[in-house]
Amino acid sequence: MAAKSPVRIDCEEQRAELEQVLQSRSFVRAPTLAHLLSYLGEKLFAGEASQIKEYSIGVEVFHRGASFDQDSDSIVRVEANRLRKRLAEYYAGEGASHLIHIVIPVGQYVPEFLTVAPEQDEKPGPEAQPVAGRGFAKKHGARWLGLSGRPNWWLVGAFSILLLGLALLGVGYFMAYLHRPAQPAPAVFSGQPSFQGTQIQVGPPAGEEIRILSGASRSFVDHAGKLWNADTWFAGGTAVKSSLRHIGRTQDPDFYRTSRQGEFHYDIPLKKGIYELRLHFAETVYGPESAGAGGEGSRIMAVRANGRTLLSRLDIVADAGASATADVKVFSDISPGPDGLLHLMFTGQDGKQAILSAIEILPGEPGHMRPVRVLARQTPYYSNDSHWWSPDNYFEGGQMAAYATPVSGTDDPELYETERWGNFSYAIPVTPGKYTVVLHFAVRRNGGEQATSAEGAPAHIFNLFCNGKALLQNFNLPREARQGDVVVRKFPGLEPNAQGKLLLSFVPVEGYATVTGIEALPQ
Repeated sequence: MAAKSPVRIDCEEQRAELEQVLQSRSFVRAPTLAHLLSYLGEKLFAGEASQIKEYSIGVEVFHRGASFDQDSDSIVRVEANRLRKRLAEYYAGEGASHLIHIVIPVGQYVPEFLTVAPEQDEKPGPEAQPVAGRGFAKKHGARWLGLSGRPNWWLVGAFSILLLGLALLGVGYFMAYLHRPAQPAPAVFSGQPSFQGTQIQVGPPAGEEIRILSGASRSFVDHAGKLWNADTWFAGGTAVKSSLRHIGRTQDPDFYRTSRQGEFHYDIPLKKGIYELRLHFAETVYGPESAGAGGEGSRIMAVRANGRTLLSRLDIVADAGASATADVKVFSDISPGPDGLLHLMFTGQDGKQAILSAIEILPGEPGHMRPVRVLARQTPYYSNDSHWWSPDNYFEGGQMAAYATPVSGTDDPELYETERWGNFSYAIPVTPGKYTVVLHFAVRRNGGEQATSAEGAPAHIFNLFCNGKALLQNFNLPREARQGDVVVRKFPGLEPNAQGKLLLSFVPVEGYATVTGIEALPQ
């Protein structure tokens, strides 16, 4: 196996290697990773390695803004890890013949350019002797020195003398390199698109984000790595903590065990702009498992924002479909009032009390809500097309499974490492309008013939309904996967139900239903 050496290489050779990597198929198809690698390389060449920090990468590469919080937003760590894996895959395949390798050490972000001794032939001879340097041993049939295809014997002796000289000069050369003046980065690599000034949108839109956990005395970090602050900016009501163990349609039941109840309001300071408001509810008092009696009709409430009615006669149990179930309501085009505050008023109706679990305020998009992307996994994910995917959410029923064997037919196999299988549903909260739902499936092969569930079921044949309307009937996933293991289906023109949900029901016909990822994209 080829061995990497920590010996430093001339800066021009480093630039040439970086240029070749960025022009490769592996990185042309991953513009976000190419942008990150280009930034790291140019910072190094400019003598600014000490400025390569997680915060500066988040702000300068991923445009997270001055308020970027590395603890609650893991985008830099996630993308750096993907870059390490992509570089390793590149040098194991397309760049295997390169005598310089770029590596990003684990726990660091400063790239290293290392020489690699080429692998020996099984029967080494004069033609198989390695030569240090760049570009002398290409895959395309080149022999030693890669010049004419024939060995140049007079160079063997000359090269031996050269090696002795290099051994004596190595230390001095290395010290000189460390103290050489910084060289300005070129404007554009030849043949490589410039990333300077390019606004590559990665993850959710950047901007001010506010998350308040109602009734909570301490902060909370959810499965998506988002930080929720303890209750603040409120007046009135009572903080209540529930002892319920199970809360449906969420991976974070603790999130919904605290609430503010009664008559109360929030006065939240906001900068000028358009925001998306998400209100989180769960009925933890009335229901079969709670101390309070009743269910539907036990709590009726209203919500206003700066005098505008957002919700009237909201019955959380009826809206969510059950008590002890997470219920999210989404509102677009929210702005602060003239006083710079968002005034949220929560009042009970018919003699009942209002209740609230959390408030989420995100940078909005005028006229429609932000896209929703959910993966059936425990953690968030940044896909190769620069989209941020939430960990599994809004589901009820089914089981989650993860697989080590990669699937074929996709440039992003990590996206399909997990699935939810069984008989299950997703209630995706959206604003009024039309949506395109994109579903991602993956086939798990068994003997190259058909998919099996985690319990060894012979097939995945199932029906899919959206708000009761059939989208897929007797959908045979293994049969549909003709060109690879991945199947993607798009359904445009879908509208939410009266509860503001895209209720996707996956119902088995034979074996189990399955899904890997769900996108709800506003049209």
